[in-house]
Order: sequence, then C-alpha cells, then structure tokens
Amino acid sequence: MPTLYITEPGARIEKEYHRILVVNADGEALFSAPLVHVTDVVIVGSVGVTTQAMLSLLAAGVSFSIISRSGRLLGRLVPPAEGNIFLRREQYRRAADPAFCLEVARAIALGKLKNQRAFARRICRAHPNIPPEDIERISRAIQGAERETDMDGLRGQEGTGAKAYFRIFRSALRAGWEFEKRSRRPPGDPANALLSFGYSLLTQNIMTALEVAGLDPYDGFFHADVYGRPALALDLVEEFRALIVDSVVLTVINKRILTPDEFAPAPMGEAQPAKFPQEEGGFYMKQHALKRFLRAYNARLQTAVIHPQAGRAITYQKCFEAQAWQLRRLIEGKIDVYEPFLTK
Repeated sequence: MPTLYITEPGARIEKEYHRILVVNADGEALFSAPLVHVTDVVIVGSVGVTTQAMLSLLAAGVSFSIISRSGRLLGRLVPPAEGNIFLRREQYRRAADPAFCLEVARAIALGKLKNQRAFARRICRAHPNIPPEDIERISRAIQGAERETDMDGLRGQEGTGAKAYFRIFRSALRAGWEFEKRSRRPPGDPANALLSFGYSLLTQNIMTALEVAGLDPYDGFFHADVYGRPALALDLVEEFRALIVDSVVLTVINKRILTPDEFAPAPMGEAQPAKFPQEEGGFYMKQHALKRFLRAYNARLQTAVIHPQAGRAITYQKCFEAQAWQLRRLIEGKIDVYEPFLTK
C-alpha cells in the first residue's frame, strides 16, 4: 500500500491482531490495514503510537518519520540497518574520492535539469503565453554542466538552470498563488509552503529507499555533508523534484484542489525543535487542505511509469528503490555509470 500518513490531531496508532489501527482522540476507528501491507508511516503533528504497534511495525521493517505541520523533520525511527559494514565502508571511501563524487554529482545535476526542462516544456505547451526563453537558459545550463570540471562550477550551472525553471513554474500558477522566489526556511507564502512540505515528504521516501538498499542516507556525493542533513537522500531527491512534487503542486493549485485561504501563518514556535529557532513563522496548510494534498501526493507516487533499467512499468515509489539499488551497484563497482531517472 502507499505510505501511511496520519494527520488527525490526537490520533493514535494501535495494533489489533495482525492489523494496524488508527483511532481518533475518542477511540473511534479512522483507518485499518493488514500489518504486512504497511510500508512506511509518516506522522504529521500531534499523533501518538502504542508500544505494541511501534514494535510490530519495526519488526515488519516499517520506518516512522515524524514531521511538523510545516514539513520539518522532527525525528525518524527505523528498523536495524542491513549488517553490511563492507558496503558502508565502500560508500564512505567513494564519498572521499573527488573524481567519483564529481561524476555522480554531474549525473544527478543533469538528471534534475533535464527533468525540469521536460516539465517546463509541458508547462509552456499548456500556457502558450509564457515566453520560452527560459527553456533555452535551462538547455545552456545542461550544456555547461556537461563540461564543468569542478563541483562549484557544477553547482553554479544547476542553480542557474533552477532559477530559469522556477520563472516558468511561477508563471503557470493560478492568480492568487504568485511568489517572487523560492523561500524555504520558513516558506514565505502558500505556494512555497506546498513546495517545501512536498520536498520534505519526498526526502523521507528517498531515505527509506536508500535504507532498503543498505546505504547511509547521510553521506552523499553532490550535497555537502552537514551535521544532521541526509546528504545522499537529498542527492537522489534532485531528479524527482519536478516529476513528483512540482507536478503535484501545480495540479492542486491550478485545478483548485487547494486555495490560498486554506493556509495560515505558523505561530511562533510552531512544533519546531529548539535547535531550529530561525525557522519559526512561515505558512502551513490547515487540516483539510493537508489531507487533500497528501492524497494527491500519494496518487502521484503510485503512478506507474516505464523504468529503463527495470524494463517495465513500476510506480514512482518503486523507482526510488530502483535508483537507490543502482547507486549501490555503482558504489560496489558492479556498474560504471549512474543513470538518473529521466522523463520523456
């Protein structure tokens, strides 16, 4: 089944025989599913879990992510990692090799830029009034990324292409959702709140896929290592940003699934750990809007697409695992090149 998102304030996760049960604050059942069908659990806000349910889910290999209403990861509980110390040592050795990191980072940056260009072209076809010049700027960034010989230059090309892409993205939004630029911590408007929340969800999905493949989500090749930041997960997030999150955000906005008045300014100190005081404020979705967004996000994850390496149609959620396993084979020396997932 898709990832289980629990958002009801005061809800509680319980175990009932071989099933997982979600009840509200009054003890009324909200949701029930066989334990074997649950793959991930994401708790949003003030949701509880019984010890029996937690132990049963961990025994079944299910991880928990706890995030705030604004999308900040507050904590993560995972089953014991695969006991392959040799794989982890090789990952860390590869992460210390500048040449290896540059080539993996190049593939990741090119995957992101090419998927952004493909999505931007779709936007321009649907909105003929949007000038196409920024698509050419993305193409030039792709050409530049192919030639760059150092990480700083590669990041510069990726950033240039992303700015051009977001100019197109912003132009396609329905009136009332406009924003000047991407703002993250905190998001300064409802559209940025949707993007940031979606990217947080995507990061949790990618972390799970990397853990399934036996890799350490915190030691990456493109993103610089920063204490507490899942650098490798953020690496793999890049090629899926436009395909998953941006696509969902554009859909829920332009199809009026959500409206700007369904957002509220986050109260100071909203569910933020003390170590993130600079991230207070911003915007967050109200309860019913949050549920509709999660339904749209989950539907996107369960969309089937042809994966080149798999040679068949699999869901986007399975694509995350396929990319994680491909990265593992690269680290182990079983393949020579990492190929990002590209849309047509």
